[in-house]
Amino acid sequence: MLQAPYLVFLGDATDPLSIKMAKGVATWKPELCVGQYRLPGCSETANLPDMNISEAAEKGAKTFVLGFANSGGKIDQSWLPFIIQAIENGMDIVSGLHDKLTDFDELVIHSEKHNVKLIDIRHPSEKFATGTGYKRTGKRLLTVGTDCSVGKMYTSLALESAMRESGMNVDFRATGQCGVLIAGKGLAIDCVVADFISGAAETLSPDNVVDHWDIIEGQGSLSHPAFAGVSLGLLHGSQPDAIVVCHALGRTTMRGITNRPLPTLKHTIELNLAAASITNPNVKIAGITINTSSVSETEANDICRNLSHELGLPVVDPLRHGVQSIVDNL
Repeated sequence: MLQAPYLVFLGDATDPLSIKMAKGVATWKPELCVGQYRLPGCSETANLPDMNISEAAEKGAKTFVLGFANSGGKIDQSWLPFIIQAIENGMDIVSGLHDKLTDFDELVIHSEKHNVKLIDIRHPSEKFATGTGYKRTGKRLLTVGTDCSVGKMYTSLALESAMRESGMNVDFRATGQCGVLIAGKGLAIDCVVADFISGAAETLSPDNVVDHWDIIEGQGSLSHPAFAGVSLGLLHGSQPDAIVVCHALGRTTMRGITNRPLPTLKHTIELNLAAASITNPNVKIAGITINTSSVSETEANDICRNLSHELGLPVVDPLRHGVQSIVDNL
């Protein structure tokens, strides 16, 4: 469990994609954030109030968040003095990078001296059993994708919000470092050893009351050669009653792989239903979400309407249209 409020550290970032962590928590849980700390040269923003570490401490900040998801997941040596300053001001440190905070001796020494925690949310410390596929009580929805980075987390959070507003009993279950930061708990499932992914997903979404929904954040894509393993483990362990397929317009190839076209929505639906049916033969598809940011609003409306007619399902851009039609379909 993470302690709010957060001071979100953007460093000297100049790439909007590199501050995915910061933008995610600022968008979905701004009430958890006291502000952002930017170094000279930083051209990006999470649209939070600017303040330094001392000012944030005076306003009650309890956690200093490294708001990065940079290439390679590295902790830059130049950030260490600022991390140490936050520690000296009594803040826990949270990172979702591949590099571990606990691998830096100076951070460990200072954290022990000031009695604060170094929290590497990308590296789960729990031990998991292998999956069983045994039926669990309660209901579950898993977001899946035609590719990586197509809006599975955004769709999951939008569904949770809309379902809660509709009076439904629902919780978001985070499976990536950004989702964990937003929810304050969860599991970065892509760092779980392969044999235990489905078991970890079962642990993440245990038995619940009959009318309760867990909205489980998806990862990767069954059609992506690099990341299909984690996607399959999540499908088996989540044991979803419903899936929502996420897609992004305008891509000519799968992320990170040249000359590999994206699968069709129809194929993605069939593939995911077949895999999910191994642990839940009654799984259904509830709808499709599409990132239409590459086209105009008129084009987006036409595309979603035509696909909805073709596939017989609600098809929406969650940012432009909301997801209430998918919630109604549940």
